[in-house]
Amino acid sequence: MLAQAQINEGTNSQNLQILQANAFPLATGGGDITIENGSALQPAIGPLGSASDIKSEYLSDEIVNYIVRKGDTLGGIAKMFNISQNTIIWANDLKKGQALTEGDSLVILPISGVDYTVKKGDTLGSIAKKFNADIDEIGIFNGITVKTTLAIGDEIIIPDGEIVSSPGAGVGTSKSRPSYGGPEYAGYYLRPISGGRKTQGLHGNNGVDLATYAGAPILASADGTVIISRNSGWNGGYGKYIVIRHPNGTQTLYSHNSDNIATVGQQVKQGQVIGHVGSTGKSTGPHVHFEVRGAKNPF
Repeated sequence: MLAQAQINEGTNSQNLQILQANAFPLATGGGDITIENGSALQPAIGPLGSASDIKSEYLSDEIVNYIVRKGDTLGGIAKMFNISQNTIIWANDLKKGQALTEGDSLVILPISGVDYTVKKGDTLGSIAKKFNADIDEIGIFNGITVKTTLAIGDEIIIPDGEIVSSPGAGVGTSKSRPSYGGPEYAGYYLRPISGGRKTQGLHGNNGVDLATYAGAPILASADGTVIISRNSGWNGGYGKYIVIRHPNGTQTLYSHNSDNIATVGQQVKQGQVIGHVGSTGKSTGPHVHFEVRGAKNPF
């Protein structure tokens, strides 16, 4: 990554074909959290650098490493990528109000949910009901509890919140999520686990959930370079995860890992063990949430 700006080329990950239907529990999980500020936001993708470096054509569904520059603020970076500040906070395990340091690397993830401004009479429970969301997840993401007094004008994020548009609702209308279209690369991607079964089909950002036993090896789906390897944190629901950039211009993402072996900058070969299956982040059981960015999902 460059000292000031760099484009992490990548695209949607194609999910792997699930072969066997073994007796694994239903295991699903997040990373499919898209943030919506009254409306769905476009996933943040693009070059690392100043606002002048970020062109609209890069704002698609790729994952970006952004290098903080002198004078950058969280709000300014969020505006640059057309996402909410909480998107950046979640993805990088930052604290609200935390100062940025020049040279820091920030992961810009496409995350989803609803960005909501508290109104008179709102409670955590009423907001969760309004957006058909989980009250505990709202609390975790915003650092609040059911006992917290919400102030009018406070901004909170409702993970996986559903916007129901109605006249005068004042919530905004939801834009469509990134499509699962793109080129097909038949035979290019290897299934990232051996055995196991698919417990959730296409969801989130072109991802599938592949369940197997905890600690099972996670395999690189294709040759490439590791651009992200997060070994701790919630990370917007992904938990511990890895992103690989491939020579064909796509990215693959592997999340909810128990641990990562591959490190940033490492060149990996197809089939190489890059980590182990876990249930970190937003997950209901040991599995890999596998995404392909920039191509159709063949699985």
